Amino acid sequence: MTHAASQDQNEGRQGVAILGSTGSIGMSTLDVLARHPDRFAVAALTANAQVDRLYEQCVRFRPRFAAMLDPQAARDLERRLRASGIPTVVSSGLDGLSTVAADRASDIVMAAIVGAAGLIPTLAAVKAGKRVLLANKEPLVMSGRVLMREARAAGAVLLPIDSEHNAIFQCLPAAFRAGEPPAGVRRLFLTCSGGPFRAASAEALARATPEQACAHPNWVMGRKISVDSATLMNKGLEVIEACWLFGVAPSRIEVVIHPQSVIHSMVEYDDGSVLAQLANPDMRIPIAHALAWPSRIQSGAKPIDLVDLARLDFAAPDTTRFPCLRLAYEAGAAGGTTPAILNAANEVAVAAFLEGRIPFIDISRVIETALAQVPGRSDDSLDDVLADDARARVAAERAVAGAGRRVRQGVS
Repeated sequence: MTHAASQDQNEGRQGVAILGSTGSIGMSTLDVLARHPDRFAVAALTANAQVDRLYEQCVRFRPRFAAMLDPQAARDLERRLRASGIPTVVSSGLDGLSTVAADRASDIVMAAIVGAAGLIPTLAAVKAGKRVLLANKEPLVMSGRVLMREARAAGAVLLPIDSEHNAIFQCLPAAFRAGEPPAGVRRLFLTCSGGPFRAASAEALARATPEQACAHPNWVMGRKISVDSATLMNKGLEVIEACWLFGVAPSRIEVVIHPQSVIHSMVEYDDGSVLAQLANPDMRIPIAHALAWPSRIQSGAKPIDLVDLARLDFAAPDTTRFPCLRLAYEAGAAGGTTPAILNAANEVAVAAFLEGRIPFIDISRVIETALAQVPGRSDDSLDDVLADDARARVAAERAVAGAGRRVRQGVS
């Protein structure tokens, strides 16, 4: 079925599939879509295991398809939908998510599954030639070479949703397309709020709790990405993602602490001009931009008040207190499967911290240990990427166990 034919099925509207619809990005996407029922139709919704929320979304938006990674959750969802007389077709597992991502009923796929779990469904959408809205940075971090190669082969359109990458995209020439080195660009600036521990001492970081790490000063996010923001690993992963999206080396990307989170990123051109994108910290803005691109639509976000804002502050990041940013730069420069190893170790370390098995300061230690124990190699093969991801998780779990023993013995 052609792109035009799939739109006909939705009465001239574009069909949208949301991978990860029960998370913060997924819910923000649904909010934007609900404001434009004449332009968009919700074609598919997916989640991991949140049956209640996905059921409510299916009742409201009546998607053609729904998928859940957890098979039991999918069965519960299907039972409840049938009892309510809602004909949404339910599938499960990674295959179910991938099938939904590639289905011809969707013109646009929002890739918002957290972590490495989003790689395979996102790749399925790319191979199907969709307009893919990349909110999940891990697919590019883990396997940027494969993803960009498949996007070129299938004619997929990749649009960034991370506020920083979307800001850079908006500041680049109109003819720019993902993966192509932009003409006349000297540097990219990724702004960073600094997270909840921006001014914290080393002693405070050693005592940091999961609740403190998840209390982001400007953004409302899930727990994993909130911890990544607190360690600055989120910004490090964004550096690697930006290398693939914008065709530049890590050395041409500079991270700048900007506590107000109003300038979302900047592009410096060869002539000395610097273009910045400003907006209130609201993810509906980049979502609306990518959904309607190259047009513009209402997002529901509050307009910015520059007079009330009054000032914009900037500072350099401290990679001594926040070594995760340094580790990410090093992994990006090393290339190959090293970023996938970094990402896998980080996921294990963050989960261990949130579960109370390691202190906050051991997140970077676990990652560094895994990077030392699992050497990177070529990333031409997805199988090699996934194999090194698995090896890194084993190494990271061993490091977590070792860190836990040190804590129990009272050794820092």
